[in-house]
Amino acid sequence: MSSNGLVIVAAGKGLRMKQPLPKQFIPVAGKPILVHSIQKFLSFDPTIEIVLVLNPEYLEIWQEIKQRYLPELAIEITAGGIERYQSVAEGINAIKNSDVVAIHDAVRPCVSQATIQRTFDSAKKYGSGVPVVQLKDSIRKVDKGHSEVVDRSKFCMVQTPQTFNLQMIREAYQVPIASTVTDDATVYEASHGEVKLVEGDYQNLKITTQEDLIVAEALLNKNSPAQ
Repeated sequence: MSSNGLVIVAAGKGLRMKQPLPKQFIPVAGKPILVHSIQKFLSFDPTIEIVLVLNPEYLEIWQEIKQRYLPELAIEITAGGIERYQSVAEGINAIKNSDVVAIHDAVRPCVSQATIQRTFDSAKKYGSGVPVVQLKDSIRKVDKGHSEVVDRSKFCMVQTPQTFNLQMIREAYQVPIASTVTDDATVYEASHGEVKLVEGDYQNLKITTQEDLIVAEALLNKNSPAQ
């Protein structure tokens, strides 16, 4: 049995990007964003089991991309749901030969090998490994037109991959989930208690806006000789 599995969540339409292509397919630094994300995990473990959660209407686009950039790679495809948590549930249920699974946003192509390693090490030891980084800016809480300062040291930004014992995260996703849930750590926590946090990376940005594309291009070009 392969110990390492990967669910890449790529079912979103990325409407905020205002591009004809969903953002996971947009070329950056010579390749579609999704390809960069997959290759980061192949560099970590060339035998990793991969499930791609995809909107069926983008299957033809993906097949063209795979044929060009990843022709020999075995990737299981499963259809995404309306909400992210539904897509993740489909993805983890499609993993067959792994006991630890990383769940990663397709549009985080700059994730480092060190971050991936830390999440897998933690999941194998504790059941979960969730990367976070500290806030750099001051923050304020805004409610009904009133704002107040908040101690930023008590907060952090959560990234992916969020990596878990496969059986435990499957069990967690079998419990009814609120549609407002946006990350897998919250689902795990509701069933199994506190998640284990690990050090993330400020370069591990989630591409959401046009400005993010510029930053990702620079980071991927800068780091490409080491890939």
